Amino acid sequence: MPERDSASPREPLALLVLAAAALAASAVGPTDRTTWWLEAAPVLIAAPLLIGTWRRFPLTPLAYRLIFLHALVLVYGAHYTYAQTPFGFWLQELLGIARNPYDRLGHLMQGIVPALIAREILLRRSPLVRGKWLFFLVCCVVLAVSAAYEFLEWWGALALGQQAEAFLAMQGDPWDTQWDMFLALIGAVLAQALLVRRHDRELAALPLSPLRQPV
Repeated sequence: MPERDSASPREPLALLVLAAAALAASAVGPTDRTTWWLEAAPVLIAAPLLIGTWRRFPLTPLAYRLIFLHALVLVYGAHYTYAQTPFGFWLQELLGIARNPYDRLGHLMQGIVPALIAREILLRRSPLVRGKWLFFLVCCVVLAVSAAYEFLEWWGALALGQQAEAFLAMQGDPWDTQWDMFLALIGAVLAQALLVRRHDRELAALPLSPLRQPV
């Protein structure tokens, strides 16, 4: 029997409308149109999936809010390119570092958000319960997602040649790929260390989705 959420759809709908508005705004006069498509692609793919699964498998409010924040990070970076975001330049000056760190923030979010989604799916659709194994496997899922994204960046670089520089946002760092995956892992650890109590409460509140206790 499919799970249904009796909660009001107003908040997910409002977040969807706001994300769509941000996406549309970011598409107006971007720094590089090809990079915009590449960076905005996760939002363009995720939105229909979330709409299509909302009734059969609604996520927790926390998950939807984090997905929305991640979408904002993506479309903002898509508009300016990650290496040229004004917010990133402000952080660069504030921290006194040599590069625009906005892409680091993007990859940290690439760990936080998939971690909560993976945790939610595993708790609701698998025999796993809360505990060390769940923590470990969620980290593994996040690293797999991060590695898959690095593969996509690699293939994009091969296909686009010099045009891929803005998409990769390496800024001359030969260890950029390793930093990206490491930050995704840090995001997964932080999400599970800081957000699980809130997440567990929201999971327990979902109809027909009792939260299993660890053994």
